[in-house]
Amino acid sequence: MAPRRPNGAGALPKQVESPALSSPGPADLYAALDLGTNSCRMLIARPEGDQFKVVDSFSKSVQLGAGLEKTGRLSRSAIYRTLQALRVCQQKIRRHDVGRMRLVATEACRRASNGKSFLSRVRKETGLYLDIIKPQEEAQLAVVSCAPLVNPGTEQLLVVDIGGGSTELVWIDLRDVPAPERSRAIMRMHSGFYRTDDGRPGARVVDWISVPLGVATLRDQFHDVEDDSARFALMSWFFEENLAEFAPYKNEQSRDGFQIIGTSGTVTTVAASHLGLRRYDRNKVDGLCMTSDEIDLVIRKYLALGPAGRRRDPRIGMDRQALIMSGAAILQALLRCWPTDRLSVADRGLREGMLYALMSGDGALKDGQG
Repeated sequence: MAPRRPNGAGALPKQVESPALSSPGPADLYAALDLGTNSCRMLIARPEGDQFKVVDSFSKSVQLGAGLEKTGRLSRSAIYRTLQALRVCQQKIRRHDVGRMRLVATEACRRASNGKSFLSRVRKETGLYLDIIKPQEEAQLAVVSCAPLVNPGTEQLLVVDIGGGSTELVWIDLRDVPAPERSRAIMRMHSGFYRTDDGRPGARVVDWISVPLGVATLRDQFHDVEDDSARFALMSWFFEENLAEFAPYKNEQSRDGFQIIGTSGTVTTVAASHLGLRRYDRNKVDGLCMTSDEIDLVIRKYLALGPAGRRRDPRIGMDRQALIMSGAAILQALLRCWPTDRLSVADRGLREGMLYALMSGDGALKDGQG
């Protein structure tokens, strides 16, 4: 069945809320934490010109959503793993004396019947206040994070954020924005998907959707299919079926001026495999452009490796080997649906979007991108 569009879909948020702990000075640090279905990630950064400089970071696979598809609840073991990770984050925030922060939880906590009680426990045991954000805000933050990767010649932009529990797609029309201003127009979405208060031509959101299938939830849908290739094909077909309510899916689009930006661990892992990296290098992956043929070749190699071979592949790793094929199935479905033979790779996501939103809202970034 196609996903039901959440209440308010299309009625996009006016702004990203950014609760303050203190009024920031020019040297204050900012923190952004994204607790997803599979991972807990945090960045601590300071404004630097029209960008920011990362001071410290944290990333841990906590598998918060393990078993959620079956029980509807966060398990004890998942809660324990996640609390351990959040304690590390709390220590880093305290050590750096962070002045401003935005800490969010996404699909796993949205869906779990004990999601809110879990976050209450987080507050009691770590002092960290995490907000469960709605899908539209998750989509907005993903878009803002990708602004620096938008090509000046892009007229139609599709931003895809493949998460652990959901996948957000946002289609943006940039034809009314002068080419040199298109990246900045995306960045200005930190204050809302529609912005008309400054008189400048803005980017127009054609449609967006949050599909309740990510790398973990899609894998769980087909865990009982034993054949590796059959399971992959079924996952890719099923994800495409869930795009039926996304308006641009139904209409043929022009190839000229069209750009897809993909942001997720799946996309960056495929990029690292394409480059043949023995050790992951963000500088080589972020901003890379891959053709659909190159992506297809990597996916076919993954299938040829089989589960045991993927576990041994250093580019995939033990944490991601169980999820890479469901992510690859989503990626293949997206490239099958739209008229492009190229994908821009973004090693960035909600954390970067939150930092841009906080800093831009405070006026801490120079006018280049804010």
